[in-house]
Amino acid sequence: MKRSIQAIYFLSSIIGIITFSPRTLASFQGNLNIEVDGLKNQKGQVCFSLFASNKGFPDNGKSAVQARCVKLTARPERISIPNLKAGNYAVAVIHDTNNDGVLNKNVLGIPTEGFGFSNNPAIRTGPPKFGDSAVLVAGSSTNIQIQLQYFLGR
Repeated sequence: MKRSIQAIYFLSSIIGIITFSPRTLASFQGNLNIEVDGLKNQKGQVCFSLFASNKGFPDNGKSAVQARCVKLTARPERISIPNLKAGNYAVAVIHDTNNDGVLNKNVLGIPTEGFGFSNNPAIRTGPPKFGDSAVLVAGSSTNIQIQLQYFLGR
């Protein structure tokens, strides 16, 4: 009986190594589905930036793996990002009410448009770090929800 259990553990570990080898993970592609909740209104568009590392996160779109804006069509707004390699990603979203593609701020640097991040981290004195917002894309479909926050106006 003891040998049977040991054999099962051994075979399971070998199967695990084969199944999750770097070659397998490198070829894996999955979808990231984002639900954006908390829109104050249907004005403008929702813009998102997807980052695969802390470089540029959350506000340097040039460092993003993917960035785009979509016209508001429904509440909650849903965005799908297909064919992502397995790994950790962080998403920054803004409710761009004036269609200029940036998060507008007042003279004190406080956002005047809605914004949010994957994992919905607490926002205190500045934007979150990549690690606080990172989500693992490892299945065929990963679903996340981002709750927008509005500090001022619109």
